[in-house]
This record gives sequence, structure tokens and C-alpha cells, in this order.
Amino acid sequence: MTGTADSERKLLHTTVFAQCFSPCGKYLAAANNFGKIAVFSLLSALAPTADDETRKPFYSFDGGTRGRPIYCLLSTETFLISAGNGDISAWTWAEVLDKAAKEAWTLKIPKLQMYSDPETNSIALSKQETGTELYGGCGDDNVHVWDIESGRLTRTLSGHRAYIHAVCTKNMGRECVSASEDGSVRIWDCRIKGEAVHILEPYKHEKTARADLGKWVGCVTCDSNEDWLVCGGAPHLAAWHLRSLDPMTTFNTPAASHNTVMYHEDLLLSGGSTPNVNHWYVNGDLKAQVPCSASSVFSIAINSNCDPCKVLCVAGSSGMIDICTNFSYKAFSLVFDV
Repeated sequence: MTGTADSERKLLHTTVFAQCFSPCGKYLAAANNFGKIAVFSLLSALAPTADDETRKPFYSFDGGTRGRPIYCLLSTETFLISAGNGDISAWTWAEVLDKAAKEAWTLKIPKLQMYSDPETNSIALSKQETGTELYGGCGDDNVHVWDIESGRLTRTLSGHRAYIHAVCTKNMGRECVSASEDGSVRIWDCRIKGEAVHILEPYKHEKTARADLGKWVGCVTCDSNEDWLVCGGAPHLAAWHLRSLDPMTTFNTPAASHNTVMYHEDLLLSGGSTPNVNHWYVNGDLKAQVPCSASSVFSIAINSNCDPCKVLCVAGSSGMIDICTNFSYKAFSLVFDV
């Protein structure tokens, strides 16, 4: 009875910060504030005979952070990569799905002081002819870049004055975009050493500033044509034209901050400090506001690797991960019960 009560109490205090799909698209991995990674079978959860048990993890394991939060997950054809408070760790999908996960390799964050251990808040991959690089936006105000094959730290992008919330890549991975607590979004040309080539500061623009909420920027993404960059946080979520570097469209969510944003077809999806996912037309009009279990949304992900499992998954300050089969409403929830 005590074990059940402890499990239920822990579930109430669970926050799911990150999620990603297996290369085949049949499985969802999610990571929480207790350093756990849970793996769900989407085929089982979506089956007509699905029940409460099939919507729980079929496997879970410690994510290498010694019980501290995991803030990001990323999938390659071979590896599941996790990062948070501690090293960046990789696990082979084959061993994860065989319920025998063990670290395949790790990347260590440079320490500025003897006892410092900067967290990694966001990671992104870039595939180049010379190899695959991993970008880590960290709590030491820097974006660190590693060569995945060798594990070597190749360079550090410095210039932010506070820790970094989000990173993404553009221009076929030759450029990195970082969003920071300092209120800036910086665009880096990774072929050039030195400072960022462009700096956006949404809190300084009348169209996007919300002084009552602050200046931090919590999310960033670029469209597939790379003409537009969308970012938000305390300032309004807004689309910036990358040639003029001006905010052209704002997505108005009064009194709500933003933690995550992504393009999907001709829409923009966003989540933040309210219990819903917003579906926006690119002209700034709100198409839909989909209620969800989490009071704050930290991760939205769309599975496009498996047609029978094409779903929108929503995670945040809840032990429930909402599954939207129609994208416009919650069909059911997975339970991060480990």
C-alpha cells in the first residue's frame, strides 16, 4: 500500500520535459524531472483493445543524470540521446527496445569551475559531409558543439549573457540559432569563428515586448524554406523575416509565456504557461486551442515516421502525456508511471 501511495504521490509531482520517437515511429520515449526515461509502445496504446496497462511504459530506465532532471531527448537512426543535469548520454535503440539499455557513449559539458555542472537545456543535430555534429545549449551561457563520431568538442559559441533555453539549426545545419534568458536570439554561422552573425532582441521591439513578463526567450524554430524564424517566451511569440530581421507577425496569447513551438504543414503549434496547445495560421490568427492535461506545456511532438502511429503528443507539468490522433482534441493520455 505504501509503495502505491508513493508512486501516486510521485506521479502528482512529475514534469515531462522532453519526448521523441523511435526511428521506426512505433515507440515514444519521454523523460522527466526525476531523471527517468520511459518508453511507450504507440501500437499497443492505439490498439482497439488498449487499456490502462498498455498506456503505461513497457520499459523505463535511469537517464544518466543520477536522479536529476532530463530536459531534452533526440533520436537518430541508431541512438536515443538524452541531456539535462549532467553529461549528454546516448543509448542504442536496439538495446532500449530490448529492455537492456546501457550508455553507449557520453559527452561531457566543459566545467567553468571545479564543482560546476552546467545543465543542457536543448540539443540539436547537424549532418555535414564531414560528419554529424551535436549542438548543446547550456546553462553556462554557451552553445557547445561536438563531433558525434569522435566525441570531440570542436568549438564553443559564446556571446549570450545568461543561460540558453533552446537551440535549432538552419541552412542545412550550417547555421545554429540559440534563444536565451538574456532576451536575445543569436544566429551563428558555424563555418565562421567568432561572434553571432545576427542578434534579435524581441523585448526591444514595440510589437513583441511584454515588459510585465520579462525579456527571456524560451523557444525558437525556423520554417522549412528558412525565410522565417519564430521565437517567443516572455515577449510575444512572433515570426521574424530573416532577410529584414524584423518581426512581421505576432501570435497573441495575453499573459501566457511560451516554452515550445514548431511548424506543422501550414500551421504553427505552440505551448507554454497555459493548459492547452495553440494551433495558429501563419498570418497570426488562432485556428484552435486544444486543452491538455499539463498546466504548463514543455514539449509538443508529431510522429511522422509511422502512418498507423501518426499522432501529436503533448507533455509538460503532469505525469500524463496527451495523445491527439486528430490533432484537434485529446484522444487519451499515456501515464508516466515508473
